[in-house]
Amino acid sequence: MKKGRQVTMKEIAKKLGVSVSTVSRALQDSPELHAETKRKIVEAAKEMNYRPNLLAQSLRISRSKTLGVIVPEITSHFFASCISGIQDVANTRGYNVMICQSNELLSQEKANIQTLVSSQVDGLLISLSRETNTYEHLYELYDREINFLLFDRVQEDIPVSKVTFNDVSGAYQVVKHLLENGSRRIVYVSGPEDLYISKKRKEGYLRALSEFGVAEDPSLVLVTDLTLEGNLQVAQHILAIDPRPEAVFCMIDPVAVDVLTEWKKSGIRIPEDIALAGFTDNPTAAVVEPPLTTVSQPGYDMGKLAVSHLLDQLDGLASEDPISIVLDTTLVVRKSSQHFSSKK
Repeated sequence: MKKGRQVTMKEIAKKLGVSVSTVSRALQDSPELHAETKRKIVEAAKEMNYRPNLLAQSLRISRSKTLGVIVPEITSHFFASCISGIQDVANTRGYNVMICQSNELLSQEKANIQTLVSSQVDGLLISLSRETNTYEHLYELYDREINFLLFDRVQEDIPVSKVTFNDVSGAYQVVKHLLENGSRRIVYVSGPEDLYISKKRKEGYLRALSEFGVAEDPSLVLVTDLTLEGNLQVAQHILAIDPRPEAVFCMIDPVAVDVLTEWKKSGIRIPEDIALAGFTDNPTAAVVEPPLTTVSQPGYDMGKLAVSHLLDQLDGLASEDPISIVLDTTLVVRKSSQHFSSKK
């Protein structure tokens, strides 16, 4: 524990194996709790030199009725859908929403948090930037007992509630589809390797290969920084692989669309020369030529569930203890992946 840092109710709860709400009620001498439970909690608080966070308490009592939302980019169709779901539920429940974008920068993500906390929002919903590979700023929020929830791009070890998609299952579905159509040399184009979704979708990719008895080939796992330049470099690198891969699975649709566009400039036929698939089901995926096979993940539903749970915690309708909400995905098969199926 850092010198001078205040002990939190969450740490007391963890030590005793009880919920944060139980600790809170015990320290307020709630008559609902058993006397022995209250005694143990009060003693532990004294031993750990707990001091009430008066600022956090005052903020809980004096609500701003405003939530802060931080997303990597507002222009993304997926995150725009998440924001729409968040706003609809928040407004229905009498809350306003302040929206910030990190522009995929860790420094901007930290600045956004400072701005929103200074604005005395009641809680935060955060989806991490592609640069976020250190998490001190999030642990600081946790230590200050500021309510926040992570969604889509999360950090698994931080003990707050999270809302994600079943990225492993979604990636498994799309790679299994490529394998069933006859492909064996399949490239996985990952985003930055620290990203939660990069790791989980790679896990699904490897699970499908293993199920079909296809050995993992590290040379077929490529990484892009998710910029246009990085995506185009990956597209050209794939064409230089010998022997050429039979299929490519990109972590998100925007990468797949950039790859598809670059290949068409080089005279590559899709799916005749290489099958291609993405993940997210952006509107662009259905209108490019050929239409892109992908995995649908409803951002609007994610936004609704994320904000509903955070508000339930704020309003005392749900436990303050963290939970994980995992949404299902759906495989959407289109022409871009139909490489070998017509030959079967």
